Amino acid sequence: MDKNTLLNITIGDLFLKHPYTKDFFIDHLIPFEGHENYSINKLFEVIDEEIIEDKAINIELFINNILEYIDLMSSYFVSENVVENKVTIFPGTYKDGTAETFDMIEISKGEIISIVGPTGSGKSRLLADIEWAANLDTPTKRKVLINGRVLEPHERFSASNKLVAQLSQNMNFVMDLTVEEFLDLHATSRMVEDKDDMVNKIFAKANELAGEGFSKNTPITQLSGGQSRALMIADTAILSKSPIILIDEIENAGIDRKKALELLVTEEKIVLMSTHDPILALMGDKRIVINNGGIEKVIDTTDEERNILTELESLDDTMMKMRNRLRYGKKLTFKEDL
Repeated sequence: MDKNTLLNITIGDLFLKHPYTKDFFIDHLIPFEGHENYSINKLFEVIDEEIIEDKAINIELFINNILEYIDLMSSYFVSENVVENKVTIFPGTYKDGTAETFDMIEISKGEIISIVGPTGSGKSRLLADIEWAANLDTPTKRKVLINGRVLEPHERFSASNKLVAQLSQNMNFVMDLTVEEFLDLHATSRMVEDKDDMVNKIFAKANELAGEGFSKNTPITQLSGGQSRALMIADTAILSKSPIILIDEIENAGIDRKKALELLVTEEKIVLMSTHDPILALMGDKRIVINNGGIEKVIDTTDEERNILTELESLDDTMMKMRNRLRYGKKLTFKEDL
């Protein structure tokens, strides 16, 4: 927001557009109550000079400070329209320096892309290139465009205004908070409306994903690996404004993988996942095959593979039932389990 706009917008509209500015007025002892239809210029014209002097209000300093505050706070929020359509990846090189041979890869909002290849082949490197919107300046020499453009340095490297949220294999919490306190803290930092409803929604979704349920009063440091991953996927899908989600090997998380992906897609995220799991690989709309650090090919999931996926999911359901029976001390039988 520029200075001219700030001085001429009504205070009520300013609070509506940037809710946190109301606290800024209160903290700086600016008597705005009853004058919400005034501009800041008009407000300082009607405030008694004795009040300004008594409260030591420096008008010019206040205006400059609130402008800086709005710019700072705005940097913490990713616009919902930042990634409207696509991510585009242009070729770089393999580990040995030879050029990748694909023309370009375009990924649209709502798509699920699986990234497959042997251990150490370069799957995580591709995720990193996307996370940092590579511009010929990573080991792979790839270029990544967002909506057809190269991101500016402040967009690429800002810790608070990231377009990409990455869920790693290990989710270790160190804060001494309960699940409810953690979600409340995140929702408060995002200044969302209906905070309690948002917390309840994330908590309910996380329990749908987790192999074993947990309560709002559970300390986050006591969550299992699967519960932690379920909580973070639900939190990222529903509350995070990052439009691109990168997932590194979700198969070992102990969660309902299909529901997790469906949740992310429903929230209109672009989802890329590195995986060794054939079920997850076939859940993607397409899969990127990595070998020797480079992108070797891109394969669209075929109708035949989707039929195979149905069979694999049936087998996976059987394995899940057996796992749960063993977990709770029951014996397996051919009649009940096969």
